[in-house]
Amino acid sequence: KNEAGAIADYTKAIELNPQYQFGYYNRGNAEQNLNDYTNASSDYDKAIQLNPQDTAVYLNRGNTRYRLSDYSRAVADFDKAIELNPKYDKAYNSRAAAKNHLNDFTGAILDCNKAIEVNPKYAEAYNNRGTAKRGLKDYDGAISDYNRAIEINPNYTKALTNRAEVQ
Repeated sequence: KNEAGAIADYTKAIELNPQYQFGYYNRGNAEQNLNDYTNASSDYDKAIQLNPQDTAVYLNRGNTRYRLSDYSRAVADFDKAIELNPKYDKAYNSRAAAKNHLNDFTGAILDCNKAIEVNPKYAEAYNNRGTAKRGLKDYDGAISDYNRAIEINPNYTKALTNRAEVQ
């Protein structure tokens, strides 16, 4: 995919219609794909100004903030996505990952539980819950969650690596 070309096209669309929320959102996605998290976050800011009810934009801005190691602000974005859609499994899982970085392992487990409740086959949520349990030194619980993640997705290298580090 030609992300630079996509960014140029979205930029032109925004120039033609500065109120085009999807132009900012999609350009932010293209920038995020190029690891340009600062510009992606700025585009998501504008998309949120234009449509503050779009849960996907909060999730993506939270993900960019996570990649910038701004975990507290990432949690705030995931909070807003969940407020707008209480069944948003990806937002719960992403918030759990950010909470793990903030050493809020209990909060991360609660978020993973909710993501798994919404989507029982969510391998990443089991992996993140395993990481939280590992942070609480519940190594058997961590291995159990890593095993479940691998059972769902046998090619999930992160869960395989995490399990190997705990065994």
